[in-house]
Amino acid sequence: MGLFDAIDVAGSALTAERVRMDVAADNLANAESTRASGGGPYRRKLVLLRSAGEGTFAAVLGRSLASLRPAGVEVAGIVADPSPGRLVYDPGHPDADARGYVRMPNVNPVAELVDLITASRAYDANVTSMQTAKQMFTRTLELLR
Repeated sequence: MGLFDAIDVAGSALTAERVRMDVAADNLANAESTRASGGGPYRRKLVLLRSAGEGTFAAVLGRSLASLRPAGVEVAGIVADPSPGRLVYDPGHPDADARGYVRMPNVNPVAELVDLITASRAYDANVTSMQTAKQMFTRTLELLR
């Protein structure tokens, strides 16, 4: 494990958590959007994360600790949530169907706030991890003087 690997891993996680926060904020902002660019109501977006390392979990687990190189995390993609949106009875809405129902986005504001809070907490934890690694490096250099 190299000197700056801990900072590299935490840095990759900071980037991933920032994307999660951006997507959750985008979902919250569009929670009532009945007209999206693709037609129909807005579709909730999900962030897919994966390990930035090579190989499967079993392959990584099988390697010796001496040769194990931390990989970090990366955004594998942002996909639309396939769950259906809810129907709301609002006959005065411009997007209401013949029966008076409007197809709303599949965004649950409570779930989005929970996602936003967990991403924020993970971001904070990774900042703390980077600060701790920096302190360890500083103290190690002080010992070597």
